[in-house]
Amino acid sequence: MRIRAVMPAAAFLSCVLLCGNGGCSASEGVATPTQTQAAAPTISTTAAQNGSVIVSLASTDSGATIYYSVDSSVPSASSPRYFAPFLVASNLTIKAIATASGKSASSIASQSFASNIASGTLVWSDEFSNSTGAKAQPSPLVWSYDTGNSGFGNQELENYCAWGSSAAPCSTANPNAYVGTDGLLHIVAQQPSTGVYTSARMKTQGLFSFQYGRIEARIKLPEGQGMWPAFWLLGNNITTVNWPACGELDVMEHINGSNPQNAGFDWVAGSIHGTGLDGTNHYHPAGFTAADWHIYGMIWSKEEIQFYVDSPANTYAAFTPSTQAGTWPFDAGSQFVILNLAVGGNWPGAPDATTVFPAEVQVDYVRIYSN
Repeated sequence: MRIRAVMPAAAFLSCVLLCGNGGCSASEGVATPTQTQAAAPTISTTAAQNGSVIVSLASTDSGATIYYSVDSSVPSASSPRYFAPFLVASNLTIKAIATASGKSASSIASQSFASNIASGTLVWSDEFSNSTGAKAQPSPLVWSYDTGNSGFGNQELENYCAWGSSAAPCSTANPNAYVGTDGLLHIVAQQPSTGVYTSARMKTQGLFSFQYGRIEARIKLPEGQGMWPAFWLLGNNITTVNWPACGELDVMEHINGSNPQNAGFDWVAGSIHGTGLDGTNHYHPAGFTAADWHIYGMIWSKEEIQFYVDSPANTYAAFTPSTQAGTWPFDAGSQFVILNLAVGGNWPGAPDATTVFPAEVQVDYVRIYSN
């Protein structure tokens, strides 16, 4: 007689619950553990100016990726990815999810903002105040630095130095970026030895960003051969999609001053760049000189970028997706701010015997206004 194995009652009940009254196959009888859900992101704010706030998103899951929306839509992996705190100066609802390796996507975190800020209101600024009686560090809560002498894709000649760097050729005794007792930011290009140049490239990457609004800075520029100052923005997502897909907004670029390359007159340029997208306009009214103080600004709205000098009523360039070839990246997320003074490079060429060192960019303020 063949002896038949008898399944214990508890095991039989487990199979019935898992597989139904028909019993379990060999593969079906193994229970799959339930996947843990990632923790929902936290949404925190710090006050900016006149009712605006700076929003930070965070996750308790190590290595988590956060995606968010600002139009009340349900966020997904195709939504903007969070990289840095961003300014909120309009009525909107933020929704965010977190994803983490080995876990299912989190539940949605949500927060609405209804500050009812009037158009044209100052919502963020760095006024570069300094009451120390000495050269001071630009706010480390706002500014970090690109460093080194990689050429930065343009064959530039300078070594970029951070505040406090003493690694040659940088010098703590002669900082390349500082807030003076005059209440101005100074970005200084120096020549510590023949053929060696130092300068600074300041950025808000990872610390502060924004999308939409009017940004401007009051700036005085150097005019020497080989000088290439700029006030510009890059997309927060540059670390994942690279340049130019991240989008670049050049509020102001300037090279060399009044020389033959500039057609005998002085000018500044405002430009936009993306994948297959390049648009540039120049500002050069009679008598203009970048060596004087000017306000350089950009009005950033959905599907439109405008550049102006001295007044938002004085726009000299406007770009929209319908007027530009290529992929328009400027509605895909926030961007961070950059101020720098390059030395040499493909566009301005190298310094020559006429170039005076030290040369410097002076910045009175950087301000953002609500649209």
